[in-house]
Amino acid sequence: MTTSLERHTMGSPPKSPRKADASKCSELERVFRYLDEDGDGKISAAELQTSVRTIGGELSAEEAEAVVGSSGLLGFDEFAKLMESKGGEEEEEEDLREAFGMYEMDGCGCITPKSLKRMLKRLGESKTTLECKAIISVFDRNGDGVLSFHEFRLMMR
Repeated sequence: MTTSLERHTMGSPPKSPRKADASKCSELERVFRYLDEDGDGKISAAELQTSVRTIGGELSAEEAEAVVGSSGLLGFDEFAKLMESKGGEEEEEEDLREAFGMYEMDGCGCITPKSLKRMLKRLGESKTTLECKAIISVFDRNGDGVLSFHEFRLMMR
């Protein structure tokens, strides 16, 4: 006897993708088929809600309806766009955290004038501590003299 997950992910094995995009598409197709419990090629709000519960999450009926849109059904193209936009945001957040970590060298969880000065020097741009304080002050929303990750994110946009 096969489970719901096996039924939706079995079938013909994925073709060997030549590009990363093809592999990503194949993954999305498998996820989409799993969520599409009745196999009609569309994900309903109820199917989405059930799937989220299956993996231990919670999704209200209103939230599920907001995701599937006014038609009440989410086709593969809309699903792929939704997943790509979410993945892009997560990737951007990860990149920003990595960049922030390069500037945040003092272990305090923020970019100080001293750590900014050191990083700029490594990048070939010498600044005085006073100049670094001025740079930070432009984006320092709470006036504490350092940049938090939130302030850094705002600066980078």
